[in-house]
Amino acid sequence: MTAPLTAGGLYTALRRRLGLRWLAGRAGERRPIGVEGDLESAALLVGPLNFISPSRIQILGTRELRYLASLGREARADAVGRLFGEAAAMVILAEGEHPPEDLVEAAERHGTPLLGSRLAAQQLVGNLRYYLSHLLSKKVTLHGVFMEVMGIGVLITGEAAVGKSELALELITRGHRLIADDAPEFARVAPDVLSGTCPEVLRDFLEVRGLGVLNIRAMYGDRAIKRTKYLRLIVRLAALDDPRVQGADRLESSRRTRRILGVQVPEITIPVAPGRNIAVLVEAAVQDQILRSEGYDAAKAFAARQRRAIEEQARGGEGA
Repeated sequence: MTAPLTAGGLYTALRRRLGLRWLAGRAGERRPIGVEGDLESAALLVGPLNFISPSRIQILGTRELRYLASLGREARADAVGRLFGEAAAMVILAEGEHPPEDLVEAAERHGTPLLGSRLAAQQLVGNLRYYLSHLLSKKVTLHGVFMEVMGIGVLITGEAAVGKSELALELITRGHRLIADDAPEFARVAPDVLSGTCPEVLRDFLEVRGLGVLNIRAMYGDRAIKRTKYLRLIVRLAALDDPRVQGADRLESSRRTRRILGVQVPEITIPVAPGRNIAVLVEAAVQDQILRSEGYDAAKAFAARQRRAIEEQARGGEGA
């Protein structure tokens, strides 16, 4: 079974992005928050102060602290006890609020992490839900070069030495952006969405046969690099004698879908041969995929035009 994400793990992963600071309750670092792959509950793990349907992570801003301050002594003590009880994984004070003493005491007594952030409460809720969906999502590492081409995420795959890195380099010089070379990591962040990113150790680098490792950011600038993108198309490079190339349909070519983490992703095989401009073909394949996503299929449109021409010719022959 996959180990759950803990309060300490969440703090380590997001402390810089969300400006988190630890206020009290260090004993609760190992409190579980959620289990990998549980996408449905990721959005429900975080919420504002709620005693009826409490979230695992409760966010308190100025308004929530004002409400607690309005309670009588016994009512406040009861509310704070429930807030930091067993069901809570973490409590975060938003908007740079200073923690009241009874909240610090309750956090220490119950071993419930109490954190602070300068972000607004609603902004903190939205950001945490977004990041949790990534942290808890199922992940897989695939071999290939992941790029942003014409605004969509494209994974370039194929056998070793088929020319993936050379193609990526040419696409970069044509204004497209590198996300990850060799081992991009993909996470299922929604039932039908895969988000791809680059492991930290590989970020900015591209290995090209004959040139070695290149730092794309240093060579082409920040605009040549993209941190993450949704995977919308797989381009598989193959030799002309590849069975899938040999058996390709003239209209549909070698188009199919590939299942990754339960998500169906369109895949097209492009034959590689001397003299073929593969970068131009990839750009055309991407543009065609964009049209398909908008409901236009060139192969179907062409077939329909042929049928109409045949029908018109047949009617003309009958009237002669």
